[in-house]
Amino acid sequence: MKKQIPVVGAIIFNQNQVLCAQRSETMSLPLMWEFPGGKIEDGESDIDALKREIREEMKCDLEVGEKVTTTTYEYDFAIIQLTTYRCKLKSQLPILTEHQAIKWLNKKDLKVLNWAPADIQAVDLIVNEG
Repeated sequence: MKKQIPVVGAIIFNQNQVLCAQRSETMSLPLMWEFPGGKIEDGESDIDALKREIREEMKCDLEVGEKVTTTTYEYDFAIIQLTTYRCKLKSQLPILTEHQAIKWLNKKDLKVLNWAPADIQAVDLIVNEG
């Protein structure tokens, strides 16, 4: 039986643009795009995990808003349960520590990127909203 890993992702908005993060060549799913975030530690809430992960990965603080969706996707290495939240940056812009690249894209342009499979449902929801 594969391990189930609960993870959280931040869909970070700035006006009508969304932050997209490209995984580095050394990560699993190399060079695919994702919403930044990471694993939820034991006893941690989704929101606490998201704030901690973004602080660690991008050296910035988030204001976490409403939940967008939860998706379960089975990769060859594990079953990922990804819950995404609408977020805003508090002040400073992200600094890359783990990702290869970041881009701010208009919502309607998100599908041009090669997204990690677990992120696609959230991408579709964001692209298709009002």
